[in-house]
Amino acid sequence: MATRTRFAPDRGLTGRMVGTMFLIGLLYVVFVGVLIALLQGAWLLIVLLVGGLFLAQFYFSDRIAAYSLGAREVTPEQAPELHGAVDRLCALADMPKPKVAIADSDLPNAFATGRSRDKAVVCATTGLLRRLEPEELEGVLAHELSHVAHRDVAVMTIAAFLGVLAGTVTRIALWSGLMRGGGDRNAPLLLLIPLVSALVYALSFLLTRLLSRYRELSADRAAALLTGRPSSLAAALTKITGQMGRIPTRDLRRAEPFNAFFFAPAFSSRQSLGRLLSSHPTLEQRLDQLRRISAQLGQP
Repeated sequence: MATRTRFAPDRGLTGRMVGTMFLIGLLYVVFVGVLIALLQGAWLLIVLLVGGLFLAQFYFSDRIAAYSLGAREVTPEQAPELHGAVDRLCALADMPKPKVAIADSDLPNAFATGRSRDKAVVCATTGLLRRLEPEELEGVLAHELSHVAHRDVAVMTIAAFLGVLAGTVTRIALWSGLMRGGGDRNAPLLLLIPLVSALVYALSFLLTRLLSRYRELSADRAAALLTGRPSSLAAALTKITGQMGRIPTRDLRRAEPFNAFFFAPAFSSRQSLGRLLSSHPTLEQRLDQLRRISAQLGQP
């Protein structure tokens, strides 16, 4: 299997991935060390908990996400145009073809899952396929294939693990405190563990959101350079974001937990705090980058 593709390399993305993973790894080591120090007699339980959660997160989170989003794998006979677009892009990028899926949803979006290139799935919703022109669809699919080529899904799965662990430990500690009652002499520890867990969760959440926003810009750039049509990707972005307003709020809320997987978020905020917590850069940031790439390519 090829280890390189023709997707434009992004040293900035690589550097941010390495930096984020280092900081999250450091948080992870400190967090586990604190747990072992506070729960001295339960180090084996901690190791089993940490190891079990990591394996579950790494091996099953992408499948759970794909299942929750209603993705079903389709054959070339069932979706010839979608497969044809993926075939052309994979040939252009010199990369193995992932599995192709469709989600029966009016939400116009696409996503990629899979912890490795040979396990990857690229999925488009029926709402997206119905609304986009062929060149616009290829731009969106190139964006998702860039995530696969750069192993973004695996990196984000690992990066999100510490937040999952911290949240789980917080719930266990609170549950233990309720079960034991308020008079327990270990009550200070039961308060300290949730506080430490909450702090670790907040830091890891902000770090992963920062990396997620940059990887979306990187995927836009790689897709625009691969296809040579940044304007088509910009048109798809504008169309998808505009169409989101026509989707019932109930459906958008249902999809919101999976924003990090999507090409475009179900909800986006213009508020400063909302942007800080967002998994995606703003539409204006993405369009501005595509305009600069068009100028670099000598396109109007």
